[in-house]
Amino acid sequence: MKTKKVKIGNKFIGNGNEILVQSMTNTLTKDAEKTVSQIKALERAGCELVRVSVPDEASAEAIKVIKKNIDIPLICDIHFDHKLAILAIKNGADKIRINPGNIHKNHLAEIIKMALDFDIAIRIGVNAGSLHDVWDDALSLEKKASIMTQKTLDFINIFEQNNFYNLVISLKSSDINLNYLAYKNFSLVSDYPVHIGLTESGSIFSGLIKSSIALSELLKENIGDTIRVSLTDDPIYEIFAAYNILNCLGIRKKYPTLVSCPTCARTTINVIELIKEIEKYIYTLDFSGNKSIPIKIAVMGCVVNGPGEAKDADIAMSGVGNKVMIFKKGNLLETFDKSLIKEKFKQILENIEKNNTI
Repeated sequence: MKTKKVKIGNKFIGNGNEILVQSMTNTLTKDAEKTVSQIKALERAGCELVRVSVPDEASAEAIKVIKKNIDIPLICDIHFDHKLAILAIKNGADKIRINPGNIHKNHLAEIIKMALDFDIAIRIGVNAGSLHDVWDDALSLEKKASIMTQKTLDFINIFEQNNFYNLVISLKSSDINLNYLAYKNFSLVSDYPVHIGLTESGSIFSGLIKSSIALSELLKENIGDTIRVSLTDDPIYEIFAAYNILNCLGIRKKYPTLVSCPTCARTTINVIELIKEIEKYIYTLDFSGNKSIPIKIAVMGCVVNGPGEAKDADIAMSGVGNKVMIFKKGNLLETFDKSLIKEKFKQILENIEKNNTI
């Protein structure tokens, strides 16, 4: 679906712009040094928008320092206290995220006025968890999704009555099916850009599985202008996960695509160890800004799948007895003893990093 264009700092989402990847810090925001350090690591991984929580005045004051030391738009997450939202805006926030349901209507008007004065965006975040007081848990998912959509439209109406249209919307749930229905319903009645994700999805293992399903369902229907994969872990994994999801769907090719066999009795090289090392190395590379390495790397343990995958990969490696064959764009490049496999692949990856090409 085509949505309205919204400006966030020096970036735009909606109206056909590229889907932007974002994450959220888990440091204490008032500790500006640690927060900046984490954001810089996220930037290097390819993070394009970053959100910080603002639970107190010290955190709101830290926004000034944080903003000066990062290169991507800064989003401030505020609940309950409108004064923190106003202070965060004054101190440099490019966008704030609020749930209008936990802010008094008069105070909401003050936030809107300040956002208009500073020309920043606001995300209206309506999470299913915040609506348990307005529905019976026994209601069907369809009914709950309908309530979420209507509640969001009611909030949007308040902003529009105050001549504010620089909005981004989210309707998250921890239930994959409710999450899908809420976003789907909203996309049918509004053209505001949406931030998609699955809230409180869980650990890096279970959360990645659930988030991949939830995001893919929406993205395949062209719903989503910016995404976050919420994981209970170091937020840098959220960036890795997001780009891999976009990559698999053919939406954005920023990271290399890795293909490897699951191994069996025919395997003649340690594919498990090698693919882990390759992946680990890739995630140390600099993907900030427009940097990307959109290549396909295949690692196969024997000759059954190896040559076939090699034809479809930019770089492929296949075990053949005590030897290893390495292919470049389907052509055999070299055959060498498998004891040299790590050294050879490291040379290839270092060359890719240095020249941004194979």
